[in-house]
Amino acid sequence: MDTVSNGGFLPFSAGGIISPIPGDLRRQYGPCDYDVRHNFTAQYVYQLPVKVRNRMLGYAVNGWQVSGTVFWHSGIPFSVLSAPYSANGNGIVQGSGPQYVSVVPGVPLYEPNPIPGVTQPGTIQWLNPDAFVSSVDPSTGGCTGGDSVKNCQFGNLGRNALRGPAFASSDFYLTKWLALNERFKVRMDGQFFNVFNHPNFGLPVLGYAGIPGKPATQTGFGALTYTTAPPTGLLGVGLGGDSSPRMVAFQARLEF
Repeated sequence: MDTVSNGGFLPFSAGGIISPIPGDLRRQYGPCDYDVRHNFTAQYVYQLPVKVRNRMLGYAVNGWQVSGTVFWHSGIPFSVLSAPYSANGNGIVQGSGPQYVSVVPGVPLYEPNPIPGVTQPGTIQWLNPDAFVSSVDPSTGGCTGGDSVKNCQFGNLGRNALRGPAFASSDFYLTKWLALNERFKVRMDGQFFNVFNHPNFGLPVLGYAGIPGKPATQTGFGALTYTTAPPTGLLGVGLGGDSSPRMVAFQARLEF
């Protein structure tokens, strides 16, 4: 828990630079931007217990090994913000600090099913747009319900109150040793990164929350639009391995 993560430097500082109300850091107190509550990693290696003495048959059935890794962790937190105030050219601007939305009591925060008029083609709905009310109506630029002291209030949702989708991936390796003589052997590997081709999605591209009952202000809100994956041993970060689907590689090496 903190009021700003990573000292306020990117990438872990979104929506956490300063408090919208000077001297009131309580509104910023919440889970760290990189808080992962549950994390599971497992590795396995299994040498097939086959030992055929026949030389020719042994080339085919001896020396096989399977191994792999399994990764799973729960989603990271994020915040939902209101649109900046722009009516009459005055009021609060987004640059002065995060403006959090208000939550509608009794309405589920998450919605996995497409919502007509809100969910865009090619995206997956994650949040329920009817569960959040922007303090500012995006269609007017003024406070929701009209500009007044009663309506122009900061929302009640805190920083990093929501969670993104979980991450799961599995790599698989198939290895074969082929003994040439007492000194030399060949090792051949088949490497399958993200072997099940399971898609993992990044945080929703939020924009700003809208107003329940006004689908035009909610279009695209809270949807998952892009996939992510860990770096692989084949390419690594910067060469495509950090955002790849299933990848298959084969290699062979001489050991002596």
